[in-house]
This record gives sequence, C-alpha cells and structure tokens, in this order.
Amino acid sequence: MRTLATTLLAVSTSALTVVEHKPFMRKNIDPIVFPGQYVSHMHSFYGSDALTKDLPTTAQLQQGCPSGENPNDLSVYWAPTLYYVNGNNYTEIYPATFKTYYENIDRAEIPFPKDLYMVAGNASAKSQADVQENLNMLTWWCDGNGPEDRNIRPRAALPLSTCTAHLQAILRFPDCVNPNKVTEYAYAAANGNKCPAGMKRMPSLRFSIRYDTRRAIPKGWKGVPPIKLACGDLGVGYCFHGDFINGWYEDSAKTMLQAKGQSFLRIDGAHGNGKTYSKCKAKDQDPSNGTSDYHKSLEMMKQGGHA
Repeated sequence: MRTLATTLLAVSTSALTVVEHKPFMRKNIDPIVFPGQYVSHMHSFYGSDALTKDLPTTAQLQQGCPSGENPNDLSVYWAPTLYYVNGNNYTEIYPATFKTYYENIDRAEIPFPKDLYMVAGNASAKSQADVQENLNMLTWWCDGNGPEDRNIRPRAALPLSTCTAHLQAILRFPDCVNPNKVTEYAYAAANGNKCPAGMKRMPSLRFSIRYDTRRAIPKGWKGVPPIKLACGDLGVGYCFHGDFINGWYEDSAKTMLQAKGQSFLRIDGAHGNGKTYSKCKAKDQDPSNGTSDYHKSLEMMKQGGHA
C-alpha cells in the first residue's frame, strides 16, 4: 500500500511551483459561502488584500496588495482560524509558514481561468468519514521529529501529543474545471484520474500550513489538544477547509504551465521576480465592519441565523 509520505515524495518531485504567503487579516467573512454578510466563522486570510465581504473578480483582486512573495499572484486564500483555548481565552495560533503549492502541472491542460473560485474540504465535517482524504489529502501531523501518531488516530484529527517542531496541515483543491462555467469544478481522482466531460485539467493547488504550536502553547499537551478550529470542536481538525479565488496575472498563469518536466519553476512575470515580496503592506480594507474577535463572531453568526 502506498503511504502518504510516499505520495508526497512523488508529488514533490513532479512539476510544481510554490508561493509563501503571510497572513494579513483575521475576520468573520467568507465571500464565497456568505457573500455580502458578516456571519461566517473566523477565517485567516492570505494573498491579495482587495477583499471585503463581497465576492471579488480576478481583475478586482489585481488592484490589491499581495501578502505573498510573488507579485504576479494576486489570488486570495483563506482557511478557518486555529486557536489555542485556555479557559475562555481564544488565542490565534499563527502559522510559521503558509505555502501554496501548484503541482501535477505535467497533466494540466489550461491555466487557472479568470474569476475561478473554489472551496476544498468540508466545514461541517465531524468525523474522518466526512473528510474525503482520498480526494483532498486532508491530514494533520507533526513535522520534523514528530511525534508520529497518525497510525493510532484518524488522520484528519489533531495529534495527541505536543509537536517537537510544527503542527502541519495539508489540503488539496479540485483540479478540473469547466472553462465555460467556472463554478463547475471537480477532482480528477474522483473520475478515474480524468476530468469529467466538458472539463479541463488545471494545476493542482495544495495548501501546506505549518502552525507554530510551540510558541503558542509552551507547555504542550498530552491527550486532547487544547486547540480549536473556528469551524469545529475542541481537539479535532476534521472541519479544516480552504478557499481560493484566482488572482494570477494571465501571463504568469500561462508561464506556470511551462513547469512541465521540471521539478520546480519560479513563476516570474510582467509584475516582477517570482520570489520578491511587495513593498506595500497588505491590510484589512474594511476595518470598521465585521470582527476579528472570536466571541463577537459567534454573536454575529447567531444574529445572522448561521450558528
């Protein structure tokens, strides 16, 4: 049986590129699921800061300031905020790194279409059976020296012991899309590793997040982790999910496809070197509305009828 480690090794040696991003906002919005409303659970945002409660177009995202290291990528990415829970205190656990990997480019037929937006994972998941790891690869583990306990717990649950390095999560997005109707997308893996009729293969986007739990929880844990995703219960990670809105400039999105046959390709473009952070500083463009406070977000969810 092929292990996840073997799978990741195979993925890492295929044609790919990678972009690291810094978080720029924590807020109770989700413009894909709840456009125009402040009723979402808390998310942490990365990428273009041209984002409010309203669903943006690719062109609108490209008017923003990127928090990532590639000035050609004005996409926006978000995931549920991870908290350290100590009594009634909820403290965000910041990632040591948040990276977006673009993989399996050898199989891609088209770049990401304009105005594409996607969701991966299940925000309502409460068990391993709800996760579909065979498609989205959702897994939590301790990187570096472990400890490794994925064989004694559900793989999408959180580790039962303190990580000696970072707590890592990975999540893969759908890699097939209908270029004529970008709201229709799917996993090739769900269709015999081929895209359904009318869809085209695009680069496979994967989140890789390494959370700095050592810094957030110096005394560590044993047993149920004192950790909570904004979408779930204490100590479990099943509801982890990710959102993506394409903001890649067209020239660079096409350049990405040139990674075919290479182990890694830096994606340069008309807007700069593919490993250069912007001089601008990404920030919340709507600071007077919504909230970054966990408890306040629960109140606003109830007011909106979503809690």
